[in-house]
Amino acid sequence: MAPRRPAELYRAPFPLYTVRLHPRRPPAITAGGGGAAKTGIRNGVHFLQLEQIGGRLSASLLHSHDTETRATMTMALADDIIAAGQDASCHILRFSLRAPEATSGSAGRNGSGEKGLRKRKGPGPAAQGETQSRTSEVTVESLHSVRTDFSPDALQKAVRFNADCSLLVTGGADGFLRLWEFPSMKKTLEFKAHDGEIEDIALGPDNKVVTAGRDFQCCVWQHDQLVTGLRWNENLPGIPDKAYRYQACRDSGTFLGLGTVTGSVAIHVAFSLQRLYYVKEAHGIVVTDVAFVPESRRGRELLAGNEAALLSVAVDSRCKLHLLPSRRSLPVWLLLLLCAGLIVATILLLQLAFPGFL
Repeated sequence: MAPRRPAELYRAPFPLYTVRLHPRRPPAITAGGGGAAKTGIRNGVHFLQLEQIGGRLSASLLHSHDTETRATMTMALADDIIAAGQDASCHILRFSLRAPEATSGSAGRNGSGEKGLRKRKGPGPAAQGETQSRTSEVTVESLHSVRTDFSPDALQKAVRFNADCSLLVTGGADGFLRLWEFPSMKKTLEFKAHDGEIEDIALGPDNKVVTAGRDFQCCVWQHDQLVTGLRWNENLPGIPDKAYRYQACRDSGTFLGLGTVTGSVAIHVAFSLQRLYYVKEAHGIVVTDVAFVPESRRGRELLAGNEAALLSVAVDSRCKLHLLPSRRSLPVWLLLLLCAGLIVATILLLQLAFPGFL
């Protein structure tokens, strides 16, 4: 049976390009915008509160951070630090979040939902007219900004922290990979990794860097030395260079989440690539990023019995939720009982076939 259409978790007032979920802290962070063009479309980073309400995962706006004329195209998280790709630069932001406080009665400072206020009718007496408002103080400060791309149409397209957050790696439209010490943002390495744009970056535990480029190549680098490479259409001669391709790919460790340029979203088993979930044209337009609800204590609370949850964002301004229900499996005790029964049955059959077997 095909999965139901994904629920719309959140709709922003601008195109969305990136989404990240903190592994331990409450907010989901999504960002985008209309860029520098004077179209009236804003640019911003939105902090969302995710919670289970009535058995369904819900999102509400905690805070909207204005990024002026710069649309955020890429993001990486390291605890309370955001590395945001905006135009040709990487902007380092720090956010702080104070736990929400429950009050009843008054509506609070701001009825728009911006800057932290959320209003929702609660159960019991509140459902008869009393409202509960919970405020969460989110503050964002800018720490640093460095230029990370120098092409004529400069744009940072990918950014990642390494495991201990001592390095930041960026890639952009000029095809150069750049490594930066963090938090000093001193550039330590720069080299040409691809002919054309770098689409995505991943870092291994030994600081090997994997890059995927618009030139259809995927490369593994140790410092600036190519360890191995793959041209993923080389074994498919019938596939043209402007073929249908994946736009966003994320790995939870157990599952692989994919978004395509046609708006479709899929979830695969990471080690076997068995497809467990697929919705054609979930957005109907290019999927710009996907992110799994983390496999942490906080994440398990949000999953509410589902095996995985994937968020996808697109230039249609929507953040959608893709749920993978838990697959049915036999409990361990029943498997052991079946194995024991099979062994006993085998012995009995052998005794019948070969009297005196025992």
